[in-house]
Amino acid sequence: MHDFFAGRRVLLTGHTGFKGGWLALWLRELGAEVTGFGGPPPTEPSLFGLARVADGLEDVPGDLRDRAAVAAAVAVAPPEVVFHLAAEPLVRRAWRAPVDAFAVNALGTAHVLDAVREYAPEAAVVVVTTDKVYADPDSGRRFREGDPLGGKDPYSASKAAAELVAAAYRDSYDLRIATARAGNVIGGGDWAGDRILPDAVRAARAGTPLVVRDPAAIRPWQHVLNPLSGYLVLAERLAGSGEHARAWNFAPPLEDEQRPVAWLVERFGAALGGRLEVSAPAHRDGPVEAARLALDPSLAAERLGWRERWELERGVAETAAWYRRVVFERADARDVTLAQIRDFGTPCGAGATNREVAARPTRRSAPPGAHG
Repeated sequence: MHDFFAGRRVLLTGHTGFKGGWLALWLRELGAEVTGFGGPPPTEPSLFGLARVADGLEDVPGDLRDRAAVAAAVAVAPPEVVFHLAAEPLVRRAWRAPVDAFAVNALGTAHVLDAVREYAPEAAVVVVTTDKVYADPDSGRRFREGDPLGGKDPYSASKAAAELVAAAYRDSYDLRIATARAGNVIGGGDWAGDRILPDAVRAARAGTPLVVRDPAAIRPWQHVLNPLSGYLVLAERLAGSGEHARAWNFAPPLEDEQRPVAWLVERFGAALGGRLEVSAPAHRDGPVEAARLALDPSLAAERLGWRERWELERGVAETAAWYRRVVFERADARDVTLAQIRDFGTPCGAGATNREVAARPTRRSAPPGAHG
């Protein structure tokens, strides 16, 4: 994995966000030449600021809705690998501003892929969406990649639309595009509103009850490094073979028990150093969300050799440790983040990947300098 990314030009959209910040730091650890494109950090504080994510990469400010700005960023790089993470990531905020959600998630994805088509058609592109792209979310089953897409709320529908945009560009222009579906990630440095663990940290700091909308809701929780390791492996495989240009689920294994919000809050509070007091919201607004969401990650396990490395208990402990060290003990956020990345180790599924990729035929010859 380090051999693949060392010296390789990577464009990462959304590097100022939570998942994007972790991925930017990991890519730099792997030796990639990273260009980050995105708006200002969406929160204050932010992982981007606290961990000095901009250090060591080319930071290009811009808005996904600005087609010319997106095209300029791709043209200047030009990237050999693209990770498209920039998005409207919050369900309730998308519900309050639906037009913006569609403009960012659907049209913004089209802007990125059209610029790739024009300026970097050889690039391997990973478009990150969500576990909420599937139709019939209350079916109670684990969704597989071939299941119908849908979306009863603006967030889900706009992300499903991004999947359709990616498929259209892949099929129409023979581009090497894959989509990655994961959701409900946890990890240090997330400060978004309406997310359970950032809300828990704020409640713990303020000494106030944590408001929990639906303690019985079940989600495929996983530490942020688990799906990011899948994105990294997918990009490497995608660069070696167009057969990986399709949709992929990255989620906990089938045998893992699915956990409700109440379990997560209890374990996180204990790992943080004390019990969290919980209360119900005074009134409910926003979309009605599915009671249970689950993905089937069998395809990624079988074809990419990917499996989550940190099980949920470990992920909760590492997340609590990050906030305890950075928020309550004033440790350096960049040091704590990089230490967890190094402790996680080589991305899952990366073993022997370089040899396998070298043996496979590719659809196009690599551009000059493609191997750094």
